[in-house]
Amino acid sequence: MAKTLVDVATAPVRVASQGVDWATTSQDEADRERGREIRRREERMGELQRDYDEASVDCYDGDDRACREAVIIRREMDELAPSIPAEPEG
Repeated sequence: MAKTLVDVATAPVRVASQGVDWATTSQDEADRERGREIRRREERMGELQRDYDEASVDCYDGDDRACREAVIIRREMDELAPSIPAEPEG
């Protein structure tokens, strides 16, 4: 009987604790998500760099459309760059 009373008395605490666990993101989960986001941005930056290099060559060859495209790509690269952390030196 006493165990049943303890179980009944502690049940709301266990339920509330489980709710907090479900509602919060662990630091490990947050770190993994941040890592995934950084990788996505780095991949996008790589794509943009390749497109920019190609457009720059075409622009240099006299293609006005490629020049305009290079400017647009460069703007996106400039906006994206601050959101990618720099590699640690060492």
